[in-house]
Amino acid sequence: MEKDVLTLGIESSCDETAASIVKNGREILSNIVDTQIPIHEKYGGVVPEIASRNHIEAISRVVKMALKEANVTLEQIDAITPTYGPGLVGALLVGLSYAKALAFANNKPLVGVNHIQGHIAANYITYKELKPPFLCMMMSGGNTQIVHVKDYTGFEVLGKTRDDAIGEAFDKVARVVGLGYPGGPKVDKLAKEGNPIFDLPKTHFDNLDFSFSGIKTAVINLNHKTPDINKADLCISFEKAVTGVLIENIKKAIDKTGIKTIALAGGVSANSYIRNEFMKLEKDGVKVYMPDLKLCTDNAAMIASAGYYNYVVGKRDTLDLNAIPNLKL
Repeated sequence: MEKDVLTLGIESSCDETAASIVKNGREILSNIVDTQIPIHEKYGGVVPEIASRNHIEAISRVVKMALKEANVTLEQIDAITPTYGPGLVGALLVGLSYAKALAFANNKPLVGVNHIQGHIAANYITYKELKPPFLCMMMSGGNTQIVHVKDYTGFEVLGKTRDDAIGEAFDKVARVVGLGYPGGPKVDKLAKEGNPIFDLPKTHFDNLDFSFSGIKTAVINLNHKTPDINKADLCISFEKAVTGVLIENIKKAIDKTGIKTIALAGGVSANSYIRNEFMKLEKDGVKVYMPDLKLCTDNAAMIASAGYYNYVVGKRDTLDLNAIPNLKL
């Protein structure tokens, strides 16, 4: 029997300090997330310097908790797999530097992980049967793209946003209508009380790229021109418009590639309206996968899973690995 491979994932790209132990890329032994949302809420968004300081305070404690919960020691870990981009550079450096120190002190392989690849890998934990190739609709605060997942470590970006990421648009809409931060869950909750009565303009391209700035601006203008506008109607109209763009492009990607297996990924994939609309594609013979809600937002289990697949194909990084805030897939 082949030896089980244990990876220690470390994630600190934004406002979550997280550590996780994952076995063979699919089984979570521990998944600790120390969130900073209450800290940043009063500022209406993530303050990078504050995020970095809180990562420094939490990182050692979180890693120790992950090891304890998994009931393993560092000696049993096969690879240390930190996020090294994309994200906030100061925040990334905290987790990456800690991981490099652990790897050096314990003579363990260091395997840097692309945060976007981590979000995709969240589906491998949720669905043990899922294997590439498939299409991934990646939706987060910093990224919106359609990815052809060719194998566990091979990717092709088929389309991406030309302006706002979809999560960024959610946050801006939430701020405008007075919901505060984090915007995505609050818009989702209020939208359930509304009716999609506003027809918001959508931008279309000949390729698979996205644009959400027009939809966002239309919401802002409606809110400013009509102070007594029904906020719930505005939120559900926004959700319907952006989801329509996502669905339109994923259908074009299916037609282009012939691949009828799709997975959602990223924080915005937790949105209930988006999940429901994507599930409707199954009536057309499309198989849709969605991560568990707890794995949609930033966590280290997804990083440890992606790290495993990089580790088993021989990827190794040296101690001069640096944080790359604008790292591409």
